[in-house]
Amino acid sequence: MKTIATIEARMNSSRLPGKVMLPIMGKPGLQLLIERLRRAETLDEIVIATTTHPADAVVERLAAKLGIGCFRGSEEDVLGRVLETAKKTGGDVIVEITGDCPLLDPTMVDAVVQRYRTGKYDYVSNALRRPLPHGLAVQAFATAVLAEVAELTQDPADREHVSLYIYQHPERYRLHTVIMDEAERHSDIRITLDTADDYALINAIYEELYPQDPAFSFRDIVELVRNRPELLEMNRHSVHKSAR
Repeated sequence: MKTIATIEARMNSSRLPGKVMLPIMGKPGLQLLIERLRRAETLDEIVIATTTHPADAVVERLAAKLGIGCFRGSEEDVLGRVLETAKKTGGDVIVEITGDCPLLDPTMVDAVVQRYRTGKYDYVSNALRRPLPHGLAVQAFATAVLAEVAELTQDPADREHVSLYIYQHPERYRLHTVIMDEAERHSDIRITLDTADDYALINAIYEELYPQDPAFSFRDIVELVRNRPELLEMNRHSVHKSAR
C-alpha cells in the first residue's frame, strides 16, 4: 500500500489570511511542516492539496521548490480535493494533515499509520474523542473509504471537513484512537495556526527550539512552555472552531 500525507493548505483563511505562508525562522510555516513530515518513517509521499484560486499559486510554487507534489482543486469541497489528490498520486492510504499544524510531531504520524497498518480499522486517529493539544491531529484512512464517503454525502460540513462523515458514523466504519498519554496530559496547549496570537506563540516556540535542534519534539515544546508559562498566555483566548 502506498501511504501519502495530504496537506490541506490555502491562502484564503477567514481568520488569518495567508497563514500557511507566514514566515517562521525565515521560512514559510508550510515549509517547516513539510520538513517535519519528512522525518516520519511511514510516509511514501507528501502532497499539498490546495485550491484553484489564483492566490494559491504561491502554494504550488512552494511545492515545486521543495520537490513535492501539489494538486489544485475545489476551494469549498475539500473532501473532493483531497480525494482527487490521492487518486492522482496513486495513494492507497491517506494521512490527512492540515496546513495549520507547523509543529506536528512526526512520531505521532508514525504511531497512527503503524496502528492503521494492522488492518483492523477503517479510520485511525490520535485525536478521536481524546483530549489532545490543538495542532497535533493525525488521521489515517483508505482512499477507497473516502471515495465511498464522497458518494454518500453532499452535506457542506462533510465536504469541508474531510473525515467528519467517517468518524461520525461508527456504525458503518471501524474507528480507533491511538492513545498518546504524553500529549493528552498537556491538552491545554494550543499550537495550531488560526489567529494572529497563535502565530505569535508558534513563532516564539520555533525561535527558542529550532536553532538548537530543527527536529525538536513535542516533549521539547512541553518543557519550554511549562518553564515559561507566559508563552501560553499569548493565545489563551483563541477559540477553536467546531466542525458543525
